[in-house]
Amino acid sequence: MAPMTEPISLYATLGGAATLRAMVERFYDLMELEPEFAGIRAMHPPATDGSRDKLFFFLSGWMGGPDLFVERFGHPRLRARHLPFAIGTSERDQWLRAMAWAMQDVGIDEALRLRLMESFFQTADWMRNKPD
Repeated sequence: MAPMTEPISLYATLGGAATLRAMVERFYDLMELEPEFAGIRAMHPPATDGSRDKLFFFLSGWMGGPDLFVERFGHPRLRARHLPFAIGTSERDQWLRAMAWAMQDVGIDEALRLRLMESFFQTADWMRNKPD
């Protein structure tokens, strides 16, 4: 009988903390630089340092790495935390486009990008809270 092995996490497959941090930084850089992301940029405070950290912390745990968000803030309660913001199809699509662009820019493998985008779409679509 073959020995059982732990499945490799998305976090490890991605490249760990360094790659995840680069992806999050590029995501927010794009949000600040590209006019097409003005809708989601407007939902963030003028300085995005805290937002960058929170997304990094959340994605770390979500991808099977250290559960940094839960350790600092408790359960993510994503939908509840985002209810104060009017999120429709346009905002969902801006978020997804910025994330796809960020992943491509930091060199994440295409197959992994597609796998992540499927999951990101499901979550981003679930976050919508206003009619179009």
